[in-house]
Amino acid sequence: PAPVVPPVVPPVAPPPVAAAPLAPQVVPAAVAARAPVLPVAEVDRDLLRESAFIVPDGPVTSISEEFRIVKRRLLASVQAEINAGLGVAAQRILICSANPGDGKTYSAINLALSIATEKDHDVVLVDADFAKPSILSSLGIAGQSGLMDALADPSVEVQDLIIPTDIPGLSVLPAGRQTNTDSEYLASARTQEVLASLTAGHPGRIVIFDSPPLLAASPAATLAQHVGHALMVVRADVTSERALRDALSLIAGCNQIQLLLNGVKFSPSGRSFGSYYGYGE
Repeated sequence: PAPVVPPVVPPVAPPPVAAAPLAPQVVPAAVAARAPVLPVAEVDRDLLRESAFIVPDGPVTSISEEFRIVKRRLLASVQAEINAGLGVAAQRILICSANPGDGKTYSAINLALSIATEKDHDVVLVDADFAKPSILSSLGIAGQSGLMDALADPSVEVQDLIIPTDIPGLSVLPAGRQTNTDSEYLASARTQEVLASLTAGHPGRIVIFDSPPLLAASPAATLAQHVGHALMVVRADVTSERALRDALSLIAGCNQIQLLLNGVKFSPSGRSFGSYYGYGE
């Protein structure tokens, strides 16, 4: 026999009740006083191409493939440090070198561009070379206030100084004002608060710092105490072993230190990344 289905009795709608007037929305003073969000900055793709950087949505090249390998190892190291309980410092990577001209800024920008393509991460590229900042000019972005302004003035919120770009997943924090006491500001208690706010509410965010050369200026060694990873850029046939050892000794307190060999003209394995996709260098 077919099952017996009880009749459905529609519910009786309650009589209409006059709605109470909405109370005016109160915006906290601290929120109202915050600076407006900076407009999205357009990164100059032609400038990237001319300087041999990775070009977003451009062809696959040997450079883009090499930095895919670099970022994969770094992101694995970041996750390992997070699992080990290192905290928010695990999300910070310092790009450094022994001397000027070793390619640290080139490596920092390419690494940031590569990480920005990840599905589970976004990246903030910080220009921490306060004496000779070059991140903004390399990307074709106009100058702004930046990290040093937030360190020097407790009333400045560093989140308000982060510049979003038209490259999905990539934001930039300028160096900011120039000062003769940059190392002292970096060693202050304020630095912990400022750096922590860069990743607050962003568990997948990676913060990359482009620092001055270790043997030329002291801020890099001070900043190394606040990061979970340091990537030392070594220029092939240029960086001496003695300079490398001296530079490494200055960041010995960093939890994870890895080396990146830059400017290699010969690969023993004969890798030819990019040619597989039909593209050259």
